Amino acid sequence: MHTVAVLALDQVIPFDLSAPIDVFGWARLPDGREAYRVRVCAVEAGREVGAGPFTLRAPHGLPALAEADTIILPGVADPTAPLPPGVAEALRAAAANGTRIASVCVGAFVLAATGLLDGLRATTHWIAAPDLAALHPAVTVDPNVLYVDNGQFLTSAGAAAALDMCLHMIRKDHGSAVAAHAARMCVMPLEREGGQAQFIVHTQPPVPTGTTLEPLLDWLEENAARDLTLEDIAGHAGMSTRTLNRRFREQTGTTPLQWLHRARVRRAQYLLETTTYPVERIATQAGFGSPTAFRERFKRVAGTSPHAYRRAFQGEGAGRVG
Repeated sequence: MHTVAVLALDQVIPFDLSAPIDVFGWARLPDGREAYRVRVCAVEAGREVGAGPFTLRAPHGLPALAEADTIILPGVADPTAPLPPGVAEALRAAAANGTRIASVCVGAFVLAATGLLDGLRATTHWIAAPDLAALHPAVTVDPNVLYVDNGQFLTSAGAAAALDMCLHMIRKDHGSAVAAHAARMCVMPLEREGGQAQFIVHTQPPVPTGTTLEPLLDWLEENAARDLTLEDIAGHAGMSTRTLNRRFREQTGTTPLQWLHRARVRRAQYLLETTTYPVERIATQAGFGSPTAFRERFKRVAGTSPHAYRRAFQGEGAGRVG
């Protein structure tokens, strides 16, 4: 039987710990047998491990990692904290023996700290992605996907993405039928449309209060639904397009039209989340020239279609989106 070891370090995030335990625990082979043996490990067997509002005692220690076929690394409350003694060595030894190692959410920091992700693409929760990239520059961090499979090493995004990654591993191990059954037991689709980008809050670059562009930015927010050109914006600001572009770059780090497109996408996200309007109406109210232009821009920013975004945030009962 395939053995999965879930490593619970101190201050482990409870959902990160429990999600893979449940998903692998639900997997059944065609004859009804359990597909995986799941073991919870700590640095020392029986050692008390903090898990936010409660504590737990793992029945296995680091030596159990050497016997595992797959190791799961949940996130911890402080992902930048140094690894406990012996953890990196145990993980590197397991990797040398061909063990598959996967991280959940900010558990990517644990895996990256071993050096095993150097030169590879990886992901983590989008809000922690800049810190992972800064702390481990040898790792190529992609904040837009639900998980990354490098073969032996896998990383997943925010906690719920652990479900996607574990189902992906089950499908690789035992085929789609076994994975689909586990997905049904978890009450989730075997594959989700879009990536992590659809869950990112796309805020505009911060602009200090009192800067010369503040009134113009307020005006752009209020008039985002209008068919504005760069010349229209420059005319309202009372400056040339060249000066406008320069000041926008200096104060926001982007261009006027890019800023306007982002404001329109944010408006569209709000309408998709809170109304049942068809896509044609949302495209018009958000300021896009056509439904086609809206879909293309929305997918570029959010990483998914308006229809899939609405399903994710409103449910199947939402109104029609073309």
